[in-house]
Amino acid sequence: MKILAAALLAAFAFATDLPAELAGSKPNIIQVITDDQGYGPVGRHGHPWLKTPNLDALHDKSLRFTRFLVSPTCSPTRAALMTGRHPMKNGITHTILERERMTLKATILPQVLKQAGYTSGIFGKWHLGDEEPYQPRQRGFDESFIHGAGGIGQAYDCSCADAPRNSYNDPVIRHNGSFV
Repeated sequence: MKILAAALLAAFAFATDLPAELAGSKPNIIQVITDDQGYGPVGRHGHPWLKTPNLDALHDKSLRFTRFLVSPTCSPTRAALMTGRHPMKNGITHTILERERMTLKATILPQVLKQAGYTSGIFGKWHLGDEEPYQPRQRGFDESFIHGAGGIGQAYDCSCADAPRNSYNDPVIRHNGSFV
């Protein structure tokens, strides 16, 4: 945990060129994870015809991890980003059949940030375990607004899944442990 905290704080300390009046302050940290998106389909990365002006603007103002190795599916990549460890060390080997549950022994990013005085939230997709002990609010997040399973309305064997009969057109979302 100390290594993850030191690496995170060092990355922000050296990658951020703050004006003098902000020296010593804590920067806001927003981690954006797009689901199963590759490097190529972003205009700023040189895509020849795809236009992504909002992602390009965010790109220009952001710290980027350019040497981070990801997995071909979302849960292993999410677990690696949350812990700074290889997905196999987190117990994640896939996205289904109980292989998406991140070990409860792992220390994850919001737990480290909380020790540094931050408040954290997750909004959207978690996909690192649907059972209560695995939920983001049990893992250090202060605010949680997520859908279940791998997507709205998805269910599969061995999963607590999403809210029954959930729909993208009128979704039920889990807010801090309650469906709304």
